[in-house]
Amino acid sequence: MSDNLKFRVQDFWNARSCGEVYASGKDDIEFYDSHARWRYQLEPYIKDFADFESGRDKDILEIGVGMGADHVEWGKSRPRSLSGIDLSDRAVEHTARRLSVMGLSSNLQAGDAENLSFADESFDIVYSWGVLHHSPDTEKAIDEVFRVLRPGGRAKIMIYHYFSLTGYMLWLRYALFRGRPQTPLSEIYSQYLESPGTKAYTIEQACKVFNRFSKVRTEVRLSCGDLLEGATGQRHGGKLLRLARKLWPRNLIRMFLPTHGLYLMIEAVK
Repeated sequence: MSDNLKFRVQDFWNARSCGEVYASGKDDIEFYDSHARWRYQLEPYIKDFADFESGRDKDILEIGVGMGADHVEWGKSRPRSLSGIDLSDRAVEHTARRLSVMGLSSNLQAGDAENLSFADESFDIVYSWGVLHHSPDTEKAIDEVFRVLRPGGRAKIMIYHYFSLTGYMLWLRYALFRGRPQTPLSEIYSQYLESPGTKAYTIEQACKVFNRFSKVRTEVRLSCGDLLEGATGQRHGGKLLRLARKLWPRNLIRMFLPTHGLYLMIEAVK
């Protein structure tokens, strides 16, 4: 069943890479630049969390390269080595083309986060933004992160947060409004948020998953989905969503509900 789910996840992301909706332009440079502008405008906290400049002279692995925007930033930091994997061939192709445009290089490969092809203690930094919650066995993927990190190395990983406005909105639409109020949020995330089987974690659950690490720091952030910004909700369109976009009290949400964001950012030291 796990292998079947993994193939379904792979098919989902091979159809369109995450964030591809934001990319447009007449050539590769404009295409990828437009994607990066949208990405860091909607998610400005990525750069602070990743701290790309810290990659200088380090061995870095990114799990889930996606469209390659963050991978380029790691490449620009002048690392000792840069490697990247993604379950989808489409993402690897996008990232390879993007690196070529920028004159950068990386050891890129299609790969499975649950079975990394790298030797023990190969990296100083392992980075993954919004990827490992899609893997059927997220706990095994985190164990792999731990394995390939050197002692003192840092994992910088974002996974989805269980108690989020995005989850509440999906629950209202696909559970309450359909007369199924007993449906748990976990089932809602699995069926209606991105690829099949997507998971979300409470802070306590995440800390248990990362319990092999010596230090774990967590932070919850509101996503563009929680704030109904950008192209959020294109899979769930309709009049109600269009109305909500116009009336959504974003400033009040930022003020009173900052801990109900979808993004759970984790920095862990081996």
